[in-house]
Amino acid sequence: MTSDGFDTSTKRPRLRMGTFLQVPPATQAKAGQIAILGLPFDCGTNPTRIGSRQGPAAFRAMSSEIRPYYPPLADSDPRTGNRVVDLGDVDVTSSDIAPSFQSMERAVLDIVEADAVPLCVGGDGTVTLAVLRALAKKFSDLTLIHVDAHTDSYPWEGLNTGTTFARAADEKLIDVRRSFHIGARGTLPIAGAYEHTRSIGFQLITGEEVRRQGVAEIAARVHSSLAGRPVHLSFDMDYFDPSAAPGVATPTWGGPPVSEAFDLLHGLAGLNIVGVDINTLSPPHDIAGMAALLAGHVAVIAMHLVQLGQAKRSGQA
Repeated sequence: MTSDGFDTSTKRPRLRMGTFLQVPPATQAKAGQIAILGLPFDCGTNPTRIGSRQGPAAFRAMSSEIRPYYPPLADSDPRTGNRVVDLGDVDVTSSDIAPSFQSMERAVLDIVEADAVPLCVGGDGTVTLAVLRALAKKFSDLTLIHVDAHTDSYPWEGLNTGTTFARAADEKLIDVRRSFHIGARGTLPIAGAYEHTRSIGFQLITGEEVRRQGVAEIAARVHSSLAGRPVHLSFDMDYFDPSAAPGVATPTWGGPPVSEAFDLLHGLAGLNIVGVDINTLSPPHDIAGMAALLAGHVAVIAMHLVQLGQAKRSGQA
């Protein structure tokens, strides 16, 4: 592509397709690719902050402000060689859980069965369950890194944004004893929430522990547990402090500055990341697209992490 907006191969004007970072649109993924998939679903149960169903659209729109190169991990364009495609959004109906989750699981499973890596954008925090259900069909030893201000593992019945990972544990989708919740902080709706998360078997590292121990030590602990294992990375945008990401479903004060959150992600380099989801972006509550833009940066980092893991497994790194 030339800087004046013309395609060098056809000499015709370049047309933007509304995809994330202008990656090619596709109807299916191919082996080795990263496939972006929108999951525009929310349960609609939050009393005031309904809007995560609009997250994928804002995520793509704000990507016009993002660049693909990311030297802290790799001074290369992750899109090179058609290695990233955008499959659009799954057709779902917010609040209608059963059929929507079947559709999301099937769409993710199509990516997984093609030996590609899903990079899903939500949607509220429940959508991760649909992603895990699909990944678990291929990876019997699947593990989880959940970066969030909340554990979403509360001792409640049914499926809602507070029980996503309790249900994942019930369904034995992941190896809970090797899986991590990182960053829990802030006020809670019940007593004993952290103790319950640990009783399920999860390794819980609170936000206070991240600050006290430092991200390098946390990353080393994660690598010690997950090296060589397939990992799903679930990143809830409310991990960031709301001063940086105001447009999220459950803003929670006391979060890390963006630089420290990025350092934590950098520390995951080399892991075998087989799936990613970025969730709880809520555009109706965003300011100047700040959270949407930040979600796009997380996605670029995730792309590089996935490709670094792929290179390591193939002996190229």
